[in-house]
Amino acid sequence: MKATVSDVARTAQSALVTIRPLLPITPVREALALAPDGSLFLKMESFQPTGSFKVRGAVNRIAALSEEERAAGVVAASTGNHGAAVAFAARAAGVRASVVVPVDTPAGRAEAIESRGAEVIRFGAECGEAEAHGRALAERTGRVFLSPYNDALVMAGQGTIGLELAEQIPDLRRVYVAVGGGGLIGGIGCALKDVKPGVEVIGCSPEASYPMHASVAAGRWVDTPHLSTLSLATAGGLEEDTVTLNPCMDSVDRWELVGEADISRATYELITRERMMVEGAVGVALAVWQRERAAGVAAEGSSCIVVCGGNLDAQHLRTILAENVEVKP
Repeated sequence: MKATVSDVARTAQSALVTIRPLLPITPVREALALAPDGSLFLKMESFQPTGSFKVRGAVNRIAALSEEERAAGVVAASTGNHGAAVAFAARAAGVRASVVVPVDTPAGRAEAIESRGAEVIRFGAECGEAEAHGRALAERTGRVFLSPYNDALVMAGQGTIGLELAEQIPDLRRVYVAVGGGGLIGGIGCALKDVKPGVEVIGCSPEASYPMHASVAAGRWVDTPHLSTLSLATAGGLEEDTVTLNPCMDSVDRWELVGEADISRATYELITRERMMVEGAVGVALAVWQRERAAGVAAEGSSCIVVCGGNLDAQHLRTILAENVEVKP
């Protein structure tokens, strides 16, 4: 059955009650270096205990486990934010968690998962193989496999961001959200449209990987190529049966693409001008806002960029600095 905007918004309201004991409201701050007129706000999901918005969905999903499911434990597959989120939420709930990562996952990423109490299992050469192994492990052991986005309760957890924004920025006109599997923007879009239907929700994707953008345009799931991108958090494919497609089609007003040079520059400006460590996915959303600001599209009212995460790898930081720092002779 197709989930409506009201359905997702209603479950987001319930999720807000569920997550609040563990996850306080994240702040918004003015981005005065980028917009001295005070028209741009940043929703600081990088302040979450795992450094990313993903923990909202994980806490909400694990809270809904039955007693039998809690006793069996959960399995996830991730090389980053989702794995850390599942580890955090599972430990808080007293639930055993295993996270499957590709064999060559950097030690720091694996440590971020393991240090929060989850078992890390290294398997496969890439994310698809790790996920297949995780799903097989969950089925074999009778445990619940937790998707990073293809789950209505995960999407509802991410939608709590929209409910907070509606209260935090009374004159909010538009919100820019980086898009991967659609759980974040689908949740935010539905929650906002229910309480503030006039707010424009803009989906932002890298030109190198845009499965939800393409699927919405086609009105159905489509497969797309995936090239290398600084926006690791949004990279990758879309499951054919994803529950996020219809909410994204119904609640997102516009879809925009940006290139790697613009993503790199925008991320660099957040790091150097706003003095914050952010992931490349945040640069995707900022790059779209900057383009629209220059064109006069974002000239009226307040805009907000969701700072979806702050877990920037050292190798990507080096790349961003190398591409943008001007070396004087």
